[in-house]
This record gives sequence, C-alpha cells and structure tokens, in this order.
Amino acid sequence: MTVDHGAAPRWAHLAERLPTHLDELSGPTSGTVELPLHLAWSGLRHFEVSDDKLLLGLYRIVLTNGLREDLTRYLNAELLVRHWPRLRIAVGKPVRTCWEQQFPELAAAAAA
Repeated sequence: MTVDHGAAPRWAHLAERLPTHLDELSGPTSGTVELPLHLAWSGLRHFEVSDDKLLLGLYRIVLTNGLREDLTRYLNAELLVRHWPRLRIAVGKPVRTCWEQQFPELAAAAAA
C-alpha cells in the first residue's frame, strides 16, 4: 500500500521518507541508543531501549524528525508495532496518518 499524496499534499515530505516495508526498520531491540545532534539537538540524546518511557521518547523523536536513514537505523519494526497505540498519539496527526496509510499493520495495532 502506498501513501495517497493527493489527500494530504502538505504532508508529502513526511511520506517520502518512509521505508517501503516495515521490515526495513532494523533498529536495536536492546541496549542504549545515542541519537545524533541533527535529531536530538537539545535535551536527552541517550535512550535505554528496555525502558518503555525512554523508548517512546526515542521513537517520537525519530518518527517526527528522522530522515529515511534514521528511521531504518533507530526504529525496530516489532517494537514500533507493539508501541504504536501509544506512539500514534505522541507523534501527531500528520505523522500518524502517513505511517498508518503506508503500513496497515500499524492501524490494526491501534485498533486492537
């Protein structure tokens, strides 16, 4: 499924950076992640993946500000689907809409 760029042209830049498939998201499932300055220019830069609160903060930053390379490097498909019901609220409508249109499994996770 592809994102409908006509429905939300002002969000097209968000859709263009999405991976084609969720399995491209091969980020860590454990350990500490240090975000680069272009993503975390102020505040916390180190995130412990096993801490749900820190993981949600990490994913919110990457989903909102990340480039395609950041998405595939720092996000993990399984963790994204598992935490999507909470993340979808934190990222706001434009990001949520793009991701759920591209990946129906995220919309299904939110509805479960």
